[in-house]
Amino acid sequence: MQHIAFIGLGNMGAPMAHNLQRAGYRLSVFDLSAAAVDSLSSAGARAASSVADAVREADVVITMLPADRHVRELYLGESGVLKNALSGSLLIDCSTISADVAREVASAAATAGMAMIDAPVSGGTAGAAAGTLTFIVGGDAAALDRARPVLGSMGKNIFHAGGAGAGQVAKICNNMLLGILMAGTAEALNLGVAHGLDPKVLSDIMAKSSGRNWALELYNPWPGVMENAPASRGYSGGFGASLMLKDLGLSQQAAASAQTATPLGSLARQLYQLHQQNGNGADDFSSILRLYHRS
Repeated sequence: MQHIAFIGLGNMGAPMAHNLQRAGYRLSVFDLSAAAVDSLSSAGARAASSVADAVREADVVITMLPADRHVRELYLGESGVLKNALSGSLLIDCSTISADVAREVASAAATAGMAMIDAPVSGGTAGAAAGTLTFIVGGDAAALDRARPVLGSMGKNIFHAGGAGAGQVAKICNNMLLGILMAGTAEALNLGVAHGLDPKVLSDIMAKSSGRNWALELYNPWPGVMENAPASRGYSGGFGASLMLKDLGLSQQAAASAQTATPLGSLARQLYQLHQQNGNGADDFSSILRLYHRS
């Protein structure tokens, strides 16, 4: 089996790494959180002492990191991936970052003799745990072919969006729409409840009507409507509001660089900015409901 180094064991990265471990890959893991590393090592993975230690003998390196600066430092830094990984290794970055940084790192990887794809994911923590993620890939088709068996151990859908950075552009478009849909769904539910409607009944009605959408049907923001949704466990876990704000910011950077109008994306970003300023950044992004509803 291939030797995989997995770096970044947060809410998404940890279950993804666990699925690779279950699939039988030899796994080396690294994260700044010792507890996250211990969880994987207790399942059979090798706990690496550093990034360099994790990647030194790996055939494949997978990263899942928060933002541009983390990806750039991890790959391009003196103690990073490109200085320490094997020539010819395959690099897979599953972080959601700007397309420009994805292209910059991919170009540096090619110069170092390594293949790289950007492969941000959709499906949330539930999809990561279940191994049903969607991978949105940018990069060379040959590199993607090498990556398919590995990605298939963590997800069910793999889309090739185009060249380096294209996966990031597609993911940013998707998450901009998701932020708009979640804010709109919360607003509509709050309006109905303000008029005395039961939020579950209203959700059922809209789910069978023209307002149906993913946020409404699979990730309902109203507490108690959907048992397994973050809203029903105090908005814990899931996809943080601060991360949604980051992605909406990326969408506005992309819009500016392409001189493309995204007024709803801009408004959603402002709403999530206010939501974070109100102290909700660590909660799931469906907690945007709190902007409208005070219990």
